[in-house]
Amino acid sequence: MSVTINAHQLGLMLDKTTTHMGGDHHEQLHGIRFDADARYLHTVATDAYTLAAARYGLRHGEEDQEPWAALLPGEHVTTVREWARAMKGAAWITISLAKDRLVFEGPRTDLNIAVVLGQEFPDWRGLLRGIAAQTVDGEPFPALNTNYMKRWASAEQSLRIRVTANRKAVLFFGEDFIGAQMPTTGGGIGPSKNQTFGDAQTLWLWTLSAGATDVDMASLPKPTPPRFDASHDISETAANLLKGVLDSTSNAFNSDFDDDQDAWYAHIRSGVSDWMAYRFLDALHQVDPRAAQAVVDDTAEQLDSGELGEWAYDMAEESGFNPQKWQEDHEKRVAKQMAEEPRKWAVRLARALNDAREADIAFRVDDNPFVVFDAEDGEWKAVKPQAAEPADATT
Repeated sequence: MSVTINAHQLGLMLDKTTTHMGGDHHEQLHGIRFDADARYLHTVATDAYTLAAARYGLRHGEEDQEPWAALLPGEHVTTVREWARAMKGAAWITISLAKDRLVFEGPRTDLNIAVVLGQEFPDWRGLLRGIAAQTVDGEPFPALNTNYMKRWASAEQSLRIRVTANRKAVLFFGEDFIGAQMPTTGGGIGPSKNQTFGDAQTLWLWTLSAGATDVDMASLPKPTPPRFDASHDISETAANLLKGVLDSTSNAFNSDFDDDQDAWYAHIRSGVSDWMAYRFLDALHQVDPRAAQAVVDDTAEQLDSGELGEWAYDMAEESGFNPQKWQEDHEKRVAKQMAEEPRKWAVRLARALNDAREADIAFRVDDNPFVVFDAEDGEWKAVKPQAAEPADATT
């Protein structure tokens, strides 16, 4: 009975559930339950006020095994989290239940933690199943304890919420994550003590009546970064990448490949790069929104620094590549192009002269080594560089 998971995913599963476990005065709930079935490994925690469960799909070959479960005691949760954090995220960890031990086997070190076999734990599947099956009762208006609501931030993602009744648990859904929070009984002063939405709304009618009736939060102005500052917002970054793909694709279709191949290739490369960046960012965000945000923040700072060449060179060396050879090869290609092909600006000048000629715009061009009128073809052309004459060796 064992499952395999990478260190990064194990850390995420612990982070998502640790804040929900019961205190040390409640041994039955003081810890994180590792629960494996035929398809998923789950981490589950509850203190009877909130309940959270994260899951990870089993690898091929580990599916359809006998279910097993054990509670990792609360006093060892931090130890396991720090142990996983010390590894590279891609390092594989095998988790198994051996007699009265929960065993974590890593590439270099192992952890063996004593557990109480057969320790009773709430039927978390049944609890969440029942909450999910609740029907909406009237106009639900439950009061939620904000101290407990802070726990959901550890999920590091947007969560969908389902509210069905004032006295029934509120359900939270996320990517490979599900949870619930019990409502409070109200009390104190202000709307929380009122049992209906209408009663609470009445308390604010006089204040709110001075406002307009057609205002929506979606219309509020969004903060706009300076024009040349890179965005730290994931959604905005994704939108910019997709917009870049569409713009580049459109520009490529509108470019004349025969007249300006360099511009055409530049548009294609730009679109391909934006598309690849979007796909990578989207995949990372699906796996770990927190890591995706960290990458966007780090990348934005690097872009704002304006030292991309230095960053790329150093990272290429650290990755075992040879950026010096890349640079030398690039310089050779540029030198060869400069020696054998017309200057790019001359090509564009010739194109502009032809456009002006077709538009019947009069102009005069002095003799020069860069552009010349080809009378046979009836158009201006850029001139290839002339090879330098060898120096006279006679004295």
